[in-house]
Amino acid sequence: MSERILMKGNEVIAEAALRAGCRHYFGYPITPQTEVAHYMAKKMEQLGGTFVQAESEVAAINMVYGAASAGVRAMTSSSSPGISLKQEGISYSAGSELPMVIIDIVRCGPGLGGILPAQCDYFQMVKGGGHGDYHLPVLAPCSVQEMYELVVEAFNIADKYRNPVVVMGDGYLGQMMEAVTFRDEEPIYKADKSEWAACGSKLERPHHTITSIYIEADVLEAHVRKLQKKYAEITANETRVEEYNCEGADIIVTAYGTISRIVKNVIKDAEKEGIKVGLIRPITLWPFPSESYAKYADKVKSFLCVEMSAGQMIEDVKLAVNGKNEVKFYGRTGGNVPSQSEILEQVRAIAAQK
Repeated sequence: MSERILMKGNEVIAEAALRAGCRHYFGYPITPQTEVAHYMAKKMEQLGGTFVQAESEVAAINMVYGAASAGVRAMTSSSSPGISLKQEGISYSAGSELPMVIIDIVRCGPGLGGILPAQCDYFQMVKGGGHGDYHLPVLAPCSVQEMYELVVEAFNIADKYRNPVVVMGDGYLGQMMEAVTFRDEEPIYKADKSEWAACGSKLERPHHTITSIYIEADVLEAHVRKLQKKYAEITANETRVEEYNCEGADIIVTAYGTISRIVKNVIKDAEKEGIKVGLIRPITLWPFPSESYAKYADKVKSFLCVEMSAGQMIEDVKLAVNGKNEVKFYGRTGGNVPSQSEILEQVRAIAAQK
């Protein structure tokens, strides 16, 4: 392992992508993720890669579509309103089964909103903000170190399943600086892209066609069923979750990203008051780690879902609990972040219930 280096989250995202073999980046500046593009602009020139600041987010995602079609590792990054503009291209990419990585450093909304951190893109990324029956694996890091590790993993998952993959972090993660330890060598998944990519045939094989257009109903339905089979495989193999202090807990709090770190401090404070609190932290927001919730559904007094939104992940938590327990919610919006004391107060209120 290399020495620990102090770096900003957005710069770590870019460095991780480069270490994962990405040499093609297309993006458009938007706070709070612009440093990803800055870093890529500098490094791609040194490495002989491709950096394009596109004329818009719409153009950027379609440039990634083109690069991915050639079988190379390609990436784009943006923040909430910019991701909204990319949704048509993301749907086309999922329909065309193109591997790529999409970074979303979330800011508050709706509309233009503000530049402060939020988690209000959960529906957009997890439920599919574009049209059609498609899914994107969505990885949610909680630290700058994990940002590095999950960006590398995102490229591997994308290549393994020929699917766009999202790494989604709130604005805090993009802007904070933490010490990161980089590996000396990355675990790169080696995919045989010659079987599908538009990478030149020299007339030795039939041409490969990259498309999401299937005019006949039965042909399109067969394609959609093929995609659903792939999504089931991803669910079986790629679901990731952290269960912390859950055995014997009275209350389980569930949170992801920055909030999960605050919850771990709440757990320490609650323990001093005789309240045992656990944490379930989804690392993959899709596929959602439903089994972790089902396992504790009838063993705890209550679940508490804490988010930097008006309540989006809570829907998946309720589905996972399947009516076997109550799921309470506490959230802040507008760029406000649930504090340690606020979450602890919610825990106390649940513990006091008869």
